[in-house]
Amino acid sequence: MKREITPTQKHPKGLLVVYRIAVMLVLILLGVLAVGSLYAFVRPPNSGPLFYIGRQDHGTSFNNWTDDTPVSIFSGIGRLRIPLAGQSAATVVLSISFPYPADDQSFAEELATRVGDFRSIATEYFTALRREDVARLDEAMTKNEILARYNALLRLGRIRELYFTDLIIID
Repeated sequence: MKREITPTQKHPKGLLVVYRIAVMLVLILLGVLAVGSLYAFVRPPNSGPLFYIGRQDHGTSFNNWTDDTPVSIFSGIGRLRIPLAGQSAATVVLSISFPYPADDQSFAEELATRVGDFRSIATEYFTALRREDVARLDEAMTKNEILARYNALLRLGRIRELYFTDLIIID
């Protein structure tokens, strides 16, 4: 015996349309995520961002820094007392400072938030050295190494050069 069931009006036809649209949107979103993930794997590792959200001059404070730009000196790292490696109880007393553009408020705020990181980088660098290594230290090479480590942390600008206002070895 054949029985025919007629649909009731509990589920109107409009709900089916909304369901199909929602499924299509989810599938499109998954497709976009898959394509973006594949692009991220193919993209070179050292490439810059594709676009910036917010500030349009993001990261240009170093590039646009000319000789007549007003400059401030950042000395917030303070004086570091770093014990050296080896058998001797030698300590390095070090103060690091550097110039930055005075009119770049966001970069100045980033520098202030990174003081702890700056201190740890300098401490890690010098604790690995013995007293003899520090005594014959190539200051320019040391500054460049620490400068590269500092700039690797920064997102809103770059530091051009470092100053060691104190570099004293205490036995």
